[in-house]
Amino acid sequence: MNLFKTMLLLAALTALLMVVGYALGGQQGTVLAFVFAAGTNLFAWWKSDTMVLKMHKARPIGPRESPELYAMTEELSRNAGIPVPALYLIDKDQPNAFATGRNPENSAVAVTSGLVQLLSREELAGVIAHELAHIRNRDTLIMTVSATVSGAISMIAQFGLFFGGSRDRPMGALGTLAMAILAPLAALVIQMTISRTREYGADRLGAEICRNPMWLASALVKISNSAKMLVSAERFPSTAHLFIHNPLRVRGADSLFSTHPDVGNRVAALQEMAREMGQRDAVSLPRYQPVPPRSPWGRRRGQAERGSPWR
Repeated sequence: MNLFKTMLLLAALTALLMVVGYALGGQQGTVLAFVFAAGTNLFAWWKSDTMVLKMHKARPIGPRESPELYAMTEELSRNAGIPVPALYLIDKDQPNAFATGRNPENSAVAVTSGLVQLLSREELAGVIAHELAHIRNRDTLIMTVSATVSGAISMIAQFGLFFGGSRDRPMGALGTLAMAILAPLAALVIQMTISRTREYGADRLGAEICRNPMWLASALVKISNSAKMLVSAERFPSTAHLFIHNPLRVRGADSLFSTHPDVGNRVAALQEMAREMGQRDAVSLPRYQPVPPRSPWGRRRGQAERGSPWR
């Protein structure tokens, strides 16, 4: 159902691109919009993985640098039925992770140092499994395409606003202004909806890969509560949808402009999945608290470092 919904949303995004091109330039505008989108998507398909890794200054790690993390990723990759992705480490305190790559054979998983320090072995396995689910579902490619088409719509709309489009455009000045404002807004809503849909799917498949939904549920609560105590990584907002938890400062998750579902909703879905699998510990997980606790970050991080084998 999630895949069908995603395909419909991608089709809507493509149709919106064609409408914007036609509205601003007639038939010629439609052709130019299609060519522009095809070119940017082709570039993103080949280079998006290396670009995003460089943007976040991720460095590759192998079995010699982190043998336990690498061995865990190998085992989970076998469970997922995909090749072992390249592993990268981002030297940031904010606990987070993302997957990238055009297909399972050319993929990578990046984790922050804060994530490795914060989570237990089981919780980290849940996060890695979630990212492997994105790779197996080819969500990394889907999100790259949706982000690229959305960006193309915004650029074409702004171009039509400032340069007036062609003479045969079917819209007047007022219509062009409305299109320049509303089209990028609609494209953003569709893109964010696709992102939230794929997160729910990756949560479920990731829980199946690591065979315990509560590992990921516990990790999500820890990541969310800890991330609120840190300065948000807002330097590259265009990559926020890639992460397992939104690194930007936002409120009212599951809203139209949120890249990620509400953590409480994700945890509830994982708890229900655990109950279906007959895991009694599904009811023992502490409830997600949207208000961060008053205890300082340093003490929480210190406790996590002492209790985690991934130092």
